[in-house]
Amino acid sequence: MSASLWAIIIGAIFVNNFILTRFLGLCPFFGVSKKTKPAFGMGLAVIFVMALASIVTWAAYNWILVPLKIEYLQIIVFILVIATLVQFVELFLKKANPILYKSLGIYLPLITTNCAVLGVALLNVQEDYSFINATVFGAAAGIGFTLALLLMSGIRERLELSKVPKAFDGLPIAFIVAALMSMAFLAFSGMIQ
Repeated sequence: MSASLWAIIIGAIFVNNFILTRFLGLCPFFGVSKKTKPAFGMGLAVIFVMALASIVTWAAYNWILVPLKIEYLQIIVFILVIATLVQFVELFLKKANPILYKSLGIYLPLITTNCAVLGVALLNVQEDYSFINATVFGAAAGIGFTLALLLMSGIRERLELSKVPKAFDGLPIAFIVAALMSMAFLAFSGMIQ
């Protein structure tokens, strides 16, 4: 693998993590990170959708929108592609793993409106990535999303066993933990500069 692909991978997972440094996709992050198993399932679904969305949106942009000079329709096209992909993932999970499908609940269809998935498609265009770079970036961004979900779910499961002041119980402590995790991940950006 070339050095630029490694830079894309490390950058998407650690330096520019979609949740902890770009602050995209926070709704499913806080909603699904209560337990590790649903967080892992959601992470796998997001990896799949982000990678596939990167492939399909790159092709749609470069092979349809640019030749027809209708690049201004990119957001509409990207949202339609992402919504279609999420529907396929939802149907697959409903058949293949009904327990995981039920545990993800409303958060699975929310991948359609997850700004992290749309963000990866828009960043591929903004950075003018090649097909391979866009695909790698989409998969790595999904892995970074999953890493943040798993770290948060592990911490939240441990917090369930701890004595937390009543005022901080639930989401308040989750926001504090997310802020501390975000500061830790922002330290990676200082190492690159």
